[in-house]
Amino acid sequence: MRDAFEQFIHDQLSFLKDKRLLLAVSGGIDSVVLLHLCHELKLNLAVAHCNFKLRPHESDKDEQFVLELGKQLEVEVFTQSFDIPAYTKTHKKSVQMAARELRYDWFKELSDHLGFDYILTAHHADDNLETFIINFMRGTGINGLTGIPFINNNTVRPLLPFSREEITELARSENWDWREDASNATRKYLRNRLRHEVIPVLKEINPSLLSSFKDTLKHLNDTADIVEESLNAVAKRAITHIDDHEVHYKISEFKKVNNPKAYLHEMFKSYGFREWQDVVDLLDAQSGKLVLSDTHRLIKHRDVLILTDRKITEQQSYSISESDLNTEFPLGKIVLKWVAKKEHGDQNSIFINKTLLEFPLTLRIWEPGDFFIPSGMHGKKKLSKYLKDEKYSLTEKERTWVLCSGKEIVWVVGKRGDQRFMASESTESVLKIKLIY
Repeated sequence: MRDAFEQFIHDQLSFLKDKRLLLAVSGGIDSVVLLHLCHELKLNLAVAHCNFKLRPHESDKDEQFVLELGKQLEVEVFTQSFDIPAYTKTHKKSVQMAARELRYDWFKELSDHLGFDYILTAHHADDNLETFIINFMRGTGINGLTGIPFINNNTVRPLLPFSREEITELARSENWDWREDASNATRKYLRNRLRHEVIPVLKEINPSLLSSFKDTLKHLNDTADIVEESLNAVAKRAITHIDDHEVHYKISEFKKVNNPKAYLHEMFKSYGFREWQDVVDLLDAQSGKLVLSDTHRLIKHRDVLILTDRKITEQQSYSISESDLNTEFPLGKIVLKWVAKKEHGDQNSIFINKTLLEFPLTLRIWEPGDFFIPSGMHGKKKLSKYLKDEKYSLTEKERTWVLCSGKEIVWVVGKRGDQRFMASESTESVLKIKLIY
């Protein structure tokens, strides 16, 4: 295995040779073997060890073992203890999920602050098979069946081509010490039950199981590439607008494909949506209908679907004095400028009769019940009706701000001024108000 590992690094992961690496080492056989192999190749590395305090005394012995191993190999070791019970209670996570999140958050913190280029973990071929079966049992799409990636952002898994049996054989032949985690033997966790009860039976039926599984993963990943190519082609045709707030998808493009539900699922699954029939129903729903996930919204607006974050609470009001020439707010920046006379304006700027203003002005999100007199008109109009008549989408309405003098609207920002405050050609004291995105 040693020669095969060196060859794999040379052929597939040669970029690691001149990078600074952080190895996740628990003290178990897999991570210990990875550490020894990387050390033999003289890679530039340090070790990170997480002490989750889940096994009284044993967790501390694991930490001490890793510290001594680092000293023996002359490798720097970073350790960190975590309060798993507190984290699971606060974040409503399982022990395994909590440990995973805390571990990778800490690895990222170390990488960011100390300049590590890559994080190396000791996942191997048997871990990959277990993950595949777990995803298969829980129900998944093709991406859930393509296995653990060799490289995921800055996380690299150099042992993925090798089996648990190969790793164990090497460790024993070299008389390398490691720590045994008693929890690995328990049947409490699904992964352990698969490891001890299911996979041995599969290997008995097919002694070449891992080799066959490797071929299966290759075929599935090839198929996933085809799916991704088709998905990108539909997305390219469907997306009509992208900005910092939202993405617009042309509904007609989803209706053209043979299986709209499949494309919608692949397009939007990473945003946390679960009720896929509700998402499909949006294609023929009335404008304003929406489907929510924990983090995002998918909104039907006329002939598009709008993907946006769930509305985030932001500062709703700003006070602008005469001396506040530049005021930044979530939509952009309001700029005040005194000018000699009214000029030709546009949607993003208006010219106001300054003598009619009551400072400080108030800049705020519009509210139900607001009304104004649209420029060029004489009668009052509810702002809600104006926004509806102009066919603004739900997200555009939510991002509509008004600039007020006292309780009166001076400007529906970036949309329409109020006739009562507009400067005329004869106005002597003119204030230009401009919106800069």
